[in-house]
Amino acid sequence: MAKTAASAKSQKSLSEMSVDEKLRALFDLQIMDSQIDQIRTLRGELPLEVNDLEDEVEGLNAQIARKSEEILAMESEISAKKNLMKESAMLITKYEQQQGNVRNNREFDSLSKEIEYQSLEIQLAEKRIREFGARIEILKQELAAFEEKRTERQANLDIKREELDAIVAETQKDEEALLEKSQAFESKIEDRYLNAYKRIRANAVNGLAVVHIDRDSCGGCFNTLPPQHILDIALRKRINQCEHCGRIIVDAELALEENEKLG
Repeated sequence: MAKTAASAKSQKSLSEMSVDEKLRALFDLQIMDSQIDQIRTLRGELPLEVNDLEDEVEGLNAQIARKSEEILAMESEISAKKNLMKESAMLITKYEQQQGNVRNNREFDSLSKEIEYQSLEIQLAEKRIREFGARIEILKQELAAFEEKRTERQANLDIKREELDAIVAETQKDEEALLEKSQAFESKIEDRYLNAYKRIRANAVNGLAVVHIDRDSCGGCFNTLPPQHILDIALRKRINQCEHCGRIIVDAELALEENEKLG
């Protein structure tokens, strides 16, 4: 409750600022944010490249894990089939021995069928072992290809990370200082103007929400401004926006003074 009251009081205090003060606060905020943009531009596409490579390496790791698991499963199947063949061979030996002690043809034929069945089991197991072996060879080739690709991508990722870390280390202090200043300037601006500033800035390709008059034109979209509009901007009686791009416009004199001040 106390915080809300303090915030309302702060907004009331900000609303009592002169138009000149409001324009200067907005232009100062733009200067800080533009300098932050310049620092981030130095990093270029590196953060995106690093993220893309991290995602790709992660995907390759998942593929390698799946292929490795499939190979282990196939090897386990081969081991099981070999055990089955041993058991079938032992049963065949057992049934052959039993055939020497049968009492009638029916018992002999029954044991013969069991021997035939176990022989078929051995043949089927051998076939499956060959199939699993062939599949394992394919999987191993695919696994080697994925591992080679991962090694290449990981090396590239390490290089890109080093580049990015070097740039971040070089510019982080400056960026943090500018962010603090930007937040300080934000605190001097009414919510309605700050929200408008952020909205315009988000939609502007160059990140400029506040510009100055440049040769009788908007410094953002470079469309010529009507003489009366130029006069209104110079008088600083209200917050003026470009009729074409919606950017907030200040006069060149104010821009020069603020640039020199923040130098």
